[in-house]
Amino acid sequence: MGRGCFITFEGIDGCGKSTQIRYLTSYLEEHGRDHLLLREPGGTVIGEGIRNILLDKKNTGMTAMTELLLFEAARAQIVSEVIIPAVESGKIVICDRFFDSTSAYQGFARNMGSEVVEELNSLATGGFEPDITFLLDISPEEALSRRVARGDEDRIEKLGMEFQEKVREGYLELARNSSRIVKIDGTRSPEDTSAEILACLEGYI
Repeated sequence: MGRGCFITFEGIDGCGKSTQIRYLTSYLEEHGRDHLLLREPGGTVIGEGIRNILLDKKNTGMTAMTELLLFEAARAQIVSEVIIPAVESGKIVICDRFFDSTSAYQGFARNMGSEVVEELNSLATGGFEPDITFLLDISPEEALSRRVARGDEDRIEKLGMEFQEKVREGYLELARNSSRIVKIDGTRSPEDTSAEILACLEGYI
């Protein structure tokens, strides 16, 4: 069996990642394609424990460096334990966030620095990268209205509009410098957005 494919979805909180991932997994199920859906942080017993710490609203005293290292620890576990074995076995692996999130949130918005974050990303993944990444781009204002409609916000989502704007700027900078990242207009209907994503995946899945 040949190598599978690793697809990631990125964007600010409330951009519509979850909806598009559901559309994609439904498509794969309908066509009988072997796939695995994951999320970051999480996807392993250790990773889910770290996720609970990272998103807990009570952890207001968490430093930016602690946050960064926890994300990387969860990533190192899921890459080694789940992602690489699944891709090597021929599965299509879809992940809700990966290291681009850390570059945008911690490297750019938290001002941890791109060099430090890139080095830690590489260390955690052993240099393993997605085959293609979809960046769902919407304004922080639209994202906020979606999160309000959805309900409760986690610790990171509650950091405010200015923080979300910095995250978006970080993502757009990443997209400008990587052919792997496909920027998608997330303001359109879910159906139109899904159609564009599926067109982009021709040749991958």
